[in-house]
Amino acid sequence: MPAPHPAPPPGYLPARVERRLDVADDLAVIWLRPSEPVTFLPGQYLTLAAPGADGGVVKRPYSVVSAPHEPLVELVVELVPEGTLTPLLWPLGPGDGVWVRRRAAGRFLLDPERSRHVMACTVTGVAPFLSMIRAHVAVGGAADDRFLVVWGASHAAEFGPYLEELDALAARDDVEAVPTVSRPWENPAWDGEVGRVEDVLRKHLDRLGWAAADVAGYACGHPQMVETVQGLLRRAGVAEDHVHEEVFFTEGGAEDDPPAPSGTLPPEPPRPSRPPGAPGGVVLKTVPRP
Repeated sequence: MPAPHPAPPPGYLPARVERRLDVADDLAVIWLRPSEPVTFLPGQYLTLAAPGADGGVVKRPYSVVSAPHEPLVELVVELVPEGTLTPLLWPLGPGDGVWVRRRAAGRFLLDPERSRHVMACTVTGVAPFLSMIRAHVAVGGAADDRFLVVWGASHAAEFGPYLEELDALAARDDVEAVPTVSRPWENPAWDGEVGRVEDVLRKHLDRLGWAAADVAGYACGHPQMVETVQGLLRRAGVAEDHVHEEVFFTEGGAEDDPPAPSGTLPPEPPRPSRPPGAPGGVVLKTVPRP
Protein backbone atom coordinates (compact mmCIF):
# COMPACT_ATOMS: atom_id res chain seq x y z
CA MET A 1 0.00 0.00 0.00
CA PRO A 2 1.40 3.45 -0.85
CA ALA A 3 1.96 5.89 2.00
CA PRO A 4 -1.04 8.11 2.76
CA HIS A 5 -1.27 11.50 1.09
CA PRO A 6 0.71 14.09 3.10
CA ALA A 7 -2.51 15.94 3.99
CA PRO A 8 -4.60 13.80 6.39
CA PRO A 9 -8.37 14.25 6.73
CA PRO A 10 -9.52 16.99 9.14
CA GLY A 11 -8.98 15.92 12.73
CA TYR A 12 -6.33 13.31 11.84
CA LEU A 13 -2.54 13.14 12.15
CA PRO A 14 0.01 11.21 10.11
CA ALA A 15 1.50 8.30 12.01
CA ARG A 16 4.49 6.12 11.17
CA VAL A 17 4.72 2.39 11.82
CA GLU A 18 7.69 1.95 14.17
CA ARG A 19 7.41 -1.78 14.71
CA ARG A 20 5.29 -4.76 13.70
CA LEU A 21 5.02 -8.24 15.19
CA ASP A 22 3.15 -10.94 13.27
CA VAL A 23 1.43 -13.25 15.75
CA ALA A 24 -0.38 -15.44 13.21
CA ASP A 25 -1.30 -15.30 9.53
CA ASP A 26 -4.23 -13.04 10.38
CA LEU A 27 -3.13 -11.39 13.63
CA ALA A 28 -0.48 -8.72 14.21
CA VAL A 29 0.65 -6.16 16.75
CA ILE A 30 1.49 -2.74 15.31
CA TRP A 31 3.22 0.14 17.09
CA LEU A 32 2.57 3.64 15.69
CA ARG A 33 4.29 6.96 16.31
CA PRO A 34 1.89 9.84 15.56
CA SER A 35 3.43 13.09 14.38
CA GLU A 36 2.07 14.73 17.56
CA PRO A 37 1.21 13.16 20.93
CA VAL A 38 -2.29 11.66 21.04
CA THR A 39 -4.01 11.67 24.41
CA PHE A 40 -6.43 9.00 25.57
CA LEU A 41 -7.70 7.33 28.71
CA PRO A 42 -6.95 3.64 29.39
CA GLY A 43 -9.71 1.62 27.73
CA GLN A 44 -10.51 4.13 24.99
CA TYR A 45 -10.08 3.61 21.27
CA LEU A 46 -8.50 5.55 18.43
CA THR A 47 -9.69 5.70 14.86
CA LEU A 48 -7.28 4.89 12.04
CA ALA A 49 -7.77 6.05 8.48
CA ALA A 50 -6.26 5.28 5.09
CA PRO A 51 -7.02 6.17 1.46
CA GLY A 52 -9.58 3.79 -0.04
CA ALA A 53 -9.52 2.25 -3.49
CA ASP A 54 -12.26 4.62 -4.68
CA GLY A 55 -10.30 7.72 -3.72
CA GLY A 56 -12.18 8.21 -0.46
CA VAL A 57 -10.95 7.70 3.09
CA VAL A 58 -11.65 4.53 5.10
CA LYS A 59 -11.92 5.03 8.89
CA ARG A 60 -12.24 2.37 11.58
CA PRO A 61 -11.82 2.42 15.40
CA TYR A 62 -9.39 0.20 17.31
CA SER A 63 -8.95 -0.28 21.04
CA VAL A 64 -5.52 0.80 22.27
CA VAL A 65 -3.25 -1.70 24.02
CA SER A 66 -0.70 0.83 25.22
CA ALA A 67 -1.15 2.95 28.32
CA PRO A 68 -1.23 6.75 28.02
CA HIS A 69 2.32 7.16 29.38
CA GLU A 70 3.88 4.99 26.65
CA PRO A 71 5.55 6.77 23.72
CA LEU A 72 4.02 4.60 20.96
CA VAL A 73 0.41 3.71 20.20
CA GLU A 74 0.15 -0.08 20.34
CA LEU A 75 -2.68 -1.87 18.51
CA VAL A 76 -3.49 -5.54 17.96
CA VAL A 77 -5.13 -6.06 14.59
CA GLU A 78 -6.92 -9.07 13.14
CA LEU A 79 -7.10 -9.30 9.36
CA VAL A 80 -10.56 -9.48 7.81
CA PRO A 81 -9.94 -10.29 4.13
CA GLU A 82 -13.33 -8.90 3.08
CA GLY A 83 -12.96 -5.83 5.30
CA THR A 84 -12.37 -2.31 4.12
CA LEU A 85 -9.47 -1.16 6.30
CA THR A 86 -7.49 -4.15 7.57
CA PRO A 87 -6.51 -5.28 4.03
CA LEU A 88 -5.06 -1.77 3.60
CA LEU A 89 -3.22 -1.95 6.92
CA TRP A 90 -1.95 -5.48 6.50
CA PRO A 91 1.02 -4.76 4.16
CA LEU A 92 2.30 -1.98 6.43
CA GLY A 93 5.73 -2.35 7.99
CA PRO A 94 8.26 -0.10 9.74
CA GLY A 95 8.47 3.28 8.05
CA ASP A 96 5.06 3.06 6.37
CA GLY A 97 2.34 5.57 7.15
CA VAL A 98 -1.28 5.71 8.18
CA TRP A 99 -3.53 8.37 9.72
CA VAL A 100 -4.76 8.44 13.31
CA ARG A 101 -7.50 10.57 14.80
CA ARG A 102 -6.25 13.29 17.14
CA ARG A 103 -8.83 12.55 19.81
CA ALA A 104 -9.72 9.24 21.38
CA ALA A 105 -13.28 8.19 22.17
CA GLY A 106 -15.12 5.66 24.30
CA ARG A 107 -16.42 5.22 27.83
CA PHE A 108 -15.11 1.71 28.43
CA LEU A 109 -13.05 2.89 31.40
CA LEU A 110 -12.01 1.58 34.78
CA ASP A 111 -14.95 1.88 37.18
CA PRO A 112 -13.82 4.29 39.95
CA GLU A 113 -16.58 3.18 42.34
CA ARG A 114 -15.43 -0.43 42.61
CA SER A 115 -12.19 -2.04 43.78
CA ARG A 116 -12.63 -5.55 42.34
CA HIS A 117 -12.36 -5.53 38.56
CA VAL A 118 -13.55 -8.68 36.77
CA MET A 119 -12.48 -8.61 33.12
CA ALA A 120 -13.55 -11.10 30.44
CA CYS A 121 -12.29 -10.96 26.86
CA THR A 122 -11.64 -12.87 23.66
CA VAL A 123 -8.51 -12.54 21.48
CA THR A 124 -8.08 -8.83 20.58
CA GLY A 125 -10.57 -7.89 23.32
CA VAL A 126 -7.68 -7.97 25.79
CA ALA A 127 -6.47 -4.60 24.43
CA PRO A 128 -8.36 -2.17 26.71
CA PHE A 129 -7.70 -4.32 29.79
CA LEU A 130 -3.96 -4.30 29.19
CA SER A 131 -4.10 -0.52 28.80
CA MET A 132 -5.95 -0.19 32.12
CA ILE A 133 -3.62 -2.52 34.01
CA ARG A 134 -0.43 -1.04 32.53
CA ALA A 135 -1.63 2.40 33.61
CA HIS A 136 -2.52 1.10 37.08
CA VAL A 137 0.95 -0.39 37.49
CA ALA A 138 2.76 2.67 36.08
CA VAL A 139 1.03 5.34 38.15
CA GLY A 140 0.36 3.27 41.27
CA GLY A 141 -3.43 3.03 41.09
CA ALA A 142 -5.74 2.66 44.06
CA ALA A 143 -4.04 0.48 46.65
CA ASP A 144 -7.05 -1.77 47.13
CA ASP A 145 -7.76 -2.36 43.41
CA ARG A 146 -7.65 -6.01 42.34
CA PHE A 147 -7.95 -7.39 38.82
CA LEU A 148 -9.13 -10.74 37.46
CA VAL A 149 -8.59 -11.13 33.69
CA VAL A 150 -10.09 -14.19 31.99
CA TRP A 151 -8.93 -14.23 28.38
CA GLY A 152 -10.14 -16.76 25.84
CA ALA A 153 -8.95 -17.90 22.43
CA SER A 154 -9.49 -20.91 20.22
CA HIS A 155 -5.75 -21.48 19.87
CA ALA A 156 -2.91 -20.61 22.22
CA ALA A 157 -1.01 -18.90 19.38
CA GLU A 158 -3.67 -16.16 19.36
CA PHE A 159 -2.44 -14.93 22.75
CA GLY A 160 0.73 -13.67 21.09
CA PRO A 161 3.15 -11.65 23.22
CA TYR A 162 0.46 -10.78 25.75
CA LEU A 163 0.44 -14.21 27.35
CA GLU A 164 3.94 -13.62 28.71
CA GLU A 165 3.01 -10.09 29.79
CA LEU A 166 -0.05 -11.26 31.71
CA ASP A 167 1.98 -14.05 33.30
CA ALA A 168 4.41 -11.41 34.57
CA LEU A 169 1.59 -9.19 35.81
CA ALA A 170 0.04 -12.15 37.62
CA ALA A 171 3.15 -12.29 39.82
CA ARG A 172 1.79 -9.15 41.47
CA ASP A 173 -0.60 -9.38 44.41
CA ASP A 174 -3.24 -7.30 42.65
CA VAL A 175 -3.54 -9.06 39.26
CA GLU A 176 -4.80 -12.55 38.40
CA ALA A 177 -4.59 -13.60 34.75
CA VAL A 178 -6.39 -16.70 33.50
CA PRO A 179 -5.95 -17.47 29.79
CA THR A 180 -8.17 -20.26 28.50
CA VAL A 181 -8.23 -22.22 25.23
CA SER A 182 -11.59 -23.39 23.89
CA ARG A 183 -10.19 -26.05 21.52
CA PRO A 184 -7.72 -28.01 23.63
CA TRP A 185 -7.73 -30.91 21.17
CA GLU A 186 -6.03 -28.57 18.67
CA ASN A 187 -3.55 -27.34 21.31
CA PRO A 188 -1.91 -30.50 22.68
CA ALA A 189 0.94 -28.57 24.34
CA TRP A 190 -1.41 -26.25 26.24
CA ASP A 191 -1.43 -26.94 29.98
CA GLY A 192 -3.56 -24.02 31.19
CA GLU A 193 -7.31 -23.60 31.60
CA VAL A 194 -9.59 -24.99 28.91
CA GLY A 195 -13.14 -24.03 28.00
CA ARG A 196 -15.12 -20.95 27.12
CA VAL A 197 -14.48 -17.66 28.88
CA GLU A 198 -17.82 -17.60 30.68
CA ASP A 199 -17.35 -21.08 32.18
CA VAL A 200 -13.82 -20.35 33.38
CA LEU A 201 -14.91 -16.98 34.74
CA ARG A 202 -17.65 -18.59 36.83
CA LYS A 203 -15.11 -21.00 38.34
CA HIS A 204 -12.66 -18.26 39.35
CA LEU A 205 -15.32 -15.91 40.67
CA ASP A 206 -16.45 -18.69 42.98
CA ARG A 207 -12.86 -19.30 44.06
CA LEU A 208 -12.13 -15.66 44.85
CA GLY A 209 -15.38 -15.05 46.66
CA TRP A 210 -15.35 -11.30 46.06
CA ALA A 211 -18.36 -9.45 47.46
CA ALA A 212 -20.68 -8.38 44.63
CA ALA A 213 -20.92 -4.88 46.10
CA ASP A 214 -17.17 -4.44 45.46
CA VAL A 215 -17.19 -5.80 41.89
CA ALA A 216 -17.22 -4.06 38.53
CA GLY A 217 -17.56 -6.39 35.57
CA TYR A 218 -16.20 -5.78 32.08
CA ALA A 219 -16.66 -7.84 28.92
CA CYS A 220 -14.89 -7.08 25.65
CA GLY A 221 -14.82 -9.08 22.44
CA HIS A 222 -17.13 -11.54 20.76
CA PRO A 223 -20.77 -10.40 21.17
CA GLN A 224 -22.07 -13.79 22.32
CA MET A 225 -19.42 -13.96 25.04
CA VAL A 226 -20.17 -10.39 26.10
CA GLU A 227 -23.88 -11.10 26.46
CA THR A 228 -23.31 -14.33 28.40
CA VAL A 229 -20.80 -12.74 30.77
CA GLN A 230 -23.13 -9.83 31.44
CA GLY A 231 -25.87 -12.25 32.49
CA LEU A 232 -23.44 -14.23 34.64
CA LEU A 233 -22.29 -11.13 36.50
CA ARG A 234 -25.81 -9.88 37.11
CA ARG A 235 -26.89 -13.25 38.45
CA ALA A 236 -23.87 -13.08 40.76
CA GLY A 237 -25.31 -9.88 42.20
CA VAL A 238 -23.15 -7.29 40.42
CA ALA A 239 -25.20 -4.11 39.98
CA GLU A 240 -26.16 -3.42 36.37
CA ASP A 241 -24.61 0.07 36.52
CA HIS A 242 -21.27 -1.60 37.19
CA VAL A 243 -21.37 -4.13 34.34
CA HIS A 244 -19.61 -2.63 31.31
CA GLU A 245 -19.34 -3.90 27.75
CA GLU A 246 -17.42 -3.33 24.56
CA VAL A 247 -18.68 -5.44 21.65
CA PHE A 248 -16.38 -6.27 18.75
CA PHE A 249 -17.64 -7.07 15.26
CA THR A 250 -16.14 -7.28 11.80
CA GLU A 251 -15.42 -4.15 9.86
CA GLY A 252 -18.63 -4.27 7.87
CA GLY A 253 -20.75 -2.39 10.37
CA ALA A 254 -18.15 -0.06 11.83
CA GLU A 255 -19.05 3.56 12.25
CA ASP A 256 -16.77 5.62 10.05
CA ASP A 257 -15.93 8.44 12.42
CA PRO A 258 -16.93 8.12 16.08
CA PRO A 259 -17.51 11.48 17.74
CA ALA A 260 -14.78 12.74 20.06
CA PRO A 261 -15.30 12.63 23.82
CA SER A 262 -15.87 15.73 25.83
CA GLY A 263 -13.55 16.70 28.66
CA THR A 264 -15.77 15.09 31.29
CA LEU A 265 -17.32 11.76 30.40
CA PRO A 266 -21.02 11.45 31.30
CA PRO A 267 -22.59 8.17 32.39
CA GLU A 268 -22.81 5.45 29.75
CA PRO A 269 -25.80 5.91 27.44
CA PRO A 270 -28.30 3.09 26.87
CA ARG A 271 -26.57 0.25 25.04
CA PRO A 272 -27.36 0.19 21.33
CA SER A 273 -28.88 -2.88 19.76
CA ARG A 274 -26.44 -5.20 18.04
CA PRO A 275 -26.55 -5.70 14.29
CA PRO A 276 -28.07 -9.01 13.18
CA GLY A 277 -26.09 -11.95 11.94
CA ALA A 278 -22.92 -13.73 12.95
CA PRO A 279 -19.95 -11.47 13.67
CA GLY A 280 -17.57 -13.52 11.57
CA GLY A 281 -14.49 -12.39 13.48
CA VAL A 282 -13.25 -10.37 16.41
CA VAL A 283 -11.62 -7.24 15.15
CA LEU A 284 -13.24 -3.88 15.50
CA LYS A 285 -15.47 -2.06 17.84
CA THR A 286 -18.62 -1.27 15.91
CA VAL A 287 -20.75 -0.13 18.81
CA PRO A 288 -18.57 2.84 19.77
CA ARG A 289 -19.68 5.11 22.54
CA PRO A 290 -20.53 8.71 21.59
